[in-house]
Amino acid sequence: MQRSKWVWLVWAVVLLCYLVPYTLLTDVQAWYGSFLFWTVAGLAVIALNVFITKDFEGK
Repeated sequence: MQRSKWVWLVWAVVLLCYLVPYTLLTDVQAWYGSFLFWTVAGLAVIALNVFITKDFEGK
């Protein structure tokens, strides 16, 4: 898969970080609501960035 498609996946996760907490998790008041979602999404973005940049070469 091309690198640009993985970058779009990162943007999709970022978009979900705005949509999910303010729509699906609106009524969840416990710690496993938005905080847990943002934590998992943050780890997903970090993992995707590592995967995207693993083939970069230094000069």
